[in-house]
Amino acid sequence: MSDIEFKSLEELYNRIKPALYSKVLELKRKGIDYVKEEDIWNYLSINVWKKTDQLTISLMVSTIMDLKEDEITSYVLDLIKKQDRTITNEGALL
Repeated sequence: MSDIEFKSLEELYNRIKPALYSKVLELKRKGIDYVKEEDIWNYLSINVWKKTDQLTISLMVSTIMDLKEDEITSYVLDLIKKQDRTITNEGALL
C-alpha cells in the first residue's frame, strides 16, 4: 500500500477531522465543553506529532482517541489563562 500524501495541512486536518470531532464529543459527555477540535489538533501537532517519525493517518487517529483528558484540559486551560478568557458555569468560553 502506498503512502498518502497531502497537499496542505488543511487537507490533512480535514482528513482526520472526524476523529477530532469524536474526541470533542467524548469530552462533552464528560462535561468538558471548552475543548475544540482545533485545540486537540494544535496540542498534538506541537507536543506529539512533531516528534514522531513515520507519522501515518492511523497513528494520528489513534493518538487522538487515546489522548488523556487531563493532558488536553491542562493545555486548553493554560491557553485560556494566556488569552485572558474565562469559562462560564456551562463550560463555554467568554
